[in-house]
Amino acid sequence: MPPLRRRFLVLGLDGGTFDLLNPWMDAGELPFLASLVRSGASAPLASVYPPKTIPAWYSFATGQDPGSLGIFGFTEPDGGPGRSRLVQTFRPAEAVWDHLSRVGVPVGVLNFPLRAGYPLNGFLVPGMISENPPTFPETLRASLEAELGEPYVPELPAYRSSERASWVGQATHGVEQRARAAEILCKKYRPDFLFALFRETDRVQHQHWAELAGPRDGVGRDLREFWRAVDVALAKIDGAFRALGTPAVTLIISDHGHGPAQSDFFTNRWLAEEGYLVFQGRGSGLRRRFVSSALLAGEKWGPTRRLLRPVADRLRGGPKREAFGRLFTGESSFEAMAPKIDWGRTVAFSYPVPEGIYLNRYNTNLTAERSAEVVAEIKHKLRHYAAAHVEVFEPKEVYRGQNLANAPALLIKIDELETELRMDFSYAKPMLRERPGFFYGTGVHRMNGILIAAGDGVRAGRRTAPLSLLDVAPTILEGMALPVPAAMVGRSFAPWLGLGPN
Repeated sequence: MPPLRRRFLVLGLDGGTFDLLNPWMDAGELPFLASLVRSGASAPLASVYPPKTIPAWYSFATGQDPGSLGIFGFTEPDGGPGRSRLVQTFRPAEAVWDHLSRVGVPVGVLNFPLRAGYPLNGFLVPGMISENPPTFPETLRASLEAELGEPYVPELPAYRSSERASWVGQATHGVEQRARAAEILCKKYRPDFLFALFRETDRVQHQHWAELAGPRDGVGRDLREFWRAVDVALAKIDGAFRALGTPAVTLIISDHGHGPAQSDFFTNRWLAEEGYLVFQGRGSGLRRRFVSSALLAGEKWGPTRRLLRPVADRLRGGPKREAFGRLFTGESSFEAMAPKIDWGRTVAFSYPVPEGIYLNRYNTNLTAERSAEVVAEIKHKLRHYAAAHVEVFEPKEVYRGQNLANAPALLIKIDELETELRMDFSYAKPMLRERPGFFYGTGVHRMNGILIAAGDGVRAGRRTAPLSLLDVAPTILEGMALPVPAAMVGRSFAPWLGLGPN
């Protein structure tokens, strides 16, 4: 009897977490997701580190970890100190859909973070990284927009509290449009593998986590409608995919989880305090230090606190607004401060990945012996930092792959990710334990995302021990009765789902 080749639908909820979804499903707010959990299997899905959108989704797609891909964040070094660029692509590594396409399986990819589409046995509509990226086929965007009757919705803009209604409305419209696009593309291309990503879930949670995770009667109607739209969109895509034939399996996955942002740690401020990062003369941003201290003091007084949020809000949302704000507050970004750093004396800094500490390759006096001493010193000091619980890792402790040319010397995690790591110099002290009300957003990433599996042959069950994001691609291939390439380091959990070989 030949092995059973199942069709696979993979729906990505960026930042999806059972911490939010479970109570909403229990309350009847998300009936489609709840039906999948009841009839299928579910488990936490551990992300890679750092648990950020680009390295996580790329690791899912390829079955390789950031150490194999050489991708550790949204950005990578690009030239001299303080210069970086967006990560270009996961290629030459291959995604699960590349393997499927090569053996003749029709595939479709919708809204995956890429700069451009490339030839496949099917279609690819990139998203997130740039506006209007080229699709494959090249004429697909125009024909899709013609059938939709409107332009394809781009990535959400920067958030401003004063524009909440239109911003959440755009997020909801993007979710609804993606479902319609997937329905159109399913009928046209009839894929046996389809991946579609909803980025809006992560963006909404970053801004409104405190509200979403609170009592449901305190959640705004706009946010409830957004999540209902997500649930309906998932159901529509699932229906369109299953209408093409069976047996079919649906996987709902996320790249990482989400939770409350309790505090912030400014790594470069700490490195400067400890003498590892050195400024030229008085170039450490005295005006910014003074202004930030005044803002934090003003946050403690009611009338000033009520004024700060709308003022800060008006200074967000575009280069001109932000440039105007910097005239008064002073520069704070690492890029702006980089020319003021004494690179001949600096031995360590955090850039361009905020979870990383890099040794200064531009310091010609930093010998291999001294580098090893610096790494050991920083590791010891951070592990004994009194103001927070800090975990410190070397890349070889975290990654299996050895493509570490752009990797930081150390990776750090603080307070189980409740404290967000930042590279800028916005505040005078390294630890900002209480985020002020005018701060940007209330949510931050967590390690554990979600896995929900349902469909033909899937065995019902739940587990509390996390599976790995790296395990998903091997599971898809095994579930489709195809060999798993040696480059994929994850292990298939198809047998747990009941999808192993016949």
